[in-house]
Amino acid sequence: MPQDPRVDTYIAGRAEFARPILSWMRARVHAACPDVEESIKWSMPAFLYKGRSLANMAAFKAHASFGFWDRQALATGKEGEAMGQYGRIESLDDLPAAEMFETQVRDAVARIDGGQKPVRAAKAPKPELPVPPELAEALAGDPKATETFTGFPPGCRREYCEWIAEAKRPETKAKRVADAVEWLREGKRRNWKYESC
Repeated sequence: MPQDPRVDTYIAGRAEFARPILSWMRARVHAACPDVEESIKWSMPAFLYKGRSLANMAAFKAHASFGFWDRQALATGKEGEAMGQYGRIESLDDLPAAEMFETQVRDAVARIDGGQKPVRAAKAPKPELPVPPELAEALAGDPKATETFTGFPPGCRREYCEWIAEAKRPETKAKRVADAVEWLREGKRRNWKYESC
């Protein structure tokens, strides 16, 4: 596949230490998977295979990085040192041997060919926030607003609680409580103005 000129521009615009590292990784990806496509995603070079994300690379002030999209399945043991599977790459010496790198690229391609999707750890739900006393008092006097509030999913209740709790001045807090009760009476979520109709 042809190389994306935007990736050429990205590499050319990086620090001198990073250019050979990025060029080497790019060449190894193409050697291991001739059908790989290049793109720019999240402002960094990305490699796609059959329309799915395969890997990406980036350069920063003092290091470069390379990461497979299916990071749990293709772990190398250097995760957490920096973005990607190889930690902080400061020189070509920080990279694995070309054959090993290409084998990992082929493994990533095989996972896509096999229909395997990246497994992401499930995020634990955020705990329920305590209702600010001012809102609790206002809701106690308004059954319709209380019914709406308690009927909302936890995330919607959290938005109201955070919005009111973050107010610094008592006047601001009182205004937000009044608005919240009015909106809840009308069945509206906290950010109702931004929801599509």
